[in-house]
Amino acid sequence: MFGIGMPELIVILVIALIVIGPQKLPELARSLGKGLAEFKRATDDFRQGVEDEARAAEERERVARILAEKEAELKAGEEKAKAAKVEDQQNKKA
Repeated sequence: MFGIGMPELIVILVIALIVIGPQKLPELARSLGKGLAEFKRATDDFRQGVEDEARAAEERERVARILAEKEAELKAGEEKAKAAKVEDQQNKKA
């Protein structure tokens, strides 16, 4: 936890108890806990948004690649059809 061991944590808590007092320490701890929970929630939301965007970008790339392959197949098919048509016309003339 942030590189703080148990002895350091105990010293911090004792100092906080002396400085803040026993009446306000639970309230401060509760506020700190809520703040950390909100920070964790915000970082999780941010991380999820970044992952969603990365996934969407990968999907767009995949769809673009598939589209390019289909267009290449269609173009090859059209060229083959034109060649067959020209060959048929030449055979009819002969």
